Amino acid sequence: MISRDQMFKPMLAACPSFMPAWAEFCAEWKKEPGDPPLYIALGDLARHLVKGLRSNSTEEFPAVFKVVERWHCEGDHYVKEAATIGLLEDIQNNAGHEGINPGVFEQWLLPESRKWWDKLNRFWDGDVRALRDG
Repeated sequence: MISRDQMFKPMLAACPSFMPAWAEFCAEWKKEPGDPPLYIALGDLARHLVKGLRSNSTEEFPAVFKVVERWHCEGDHYVKEAATIGLLEDIQNNAGHEGINPGVFEQWLLPESRKWWDKLNRFWDGDVRALRDG
């Protein structure tokens, strides 16, 4: 099972272009007590991916979304929720704010991640029960 403290290791292997932003995040939060706020790092990753899409730098995307799928399938509760709310939702929001149709990312989603992507869409369409597991 992938835990919170293990979740970024496979992502950094899949997306080495994110390493500078990750290093900056770690340096910023190193001096703070407690665990770093990974949802902020996931927001940074979402912006990085949207920027990659905009610049047509998507060669890492298959590996990135394979990790996202692993988070959904093999993660503990925190990791699964962070994959959906911390990353997928941020991708949708950031893409929309950049004038990009978030649906463009669907081509890289694997089955479990696609299920949660669709649940996010249903939630934002007014189905307040959509994000419940099961």
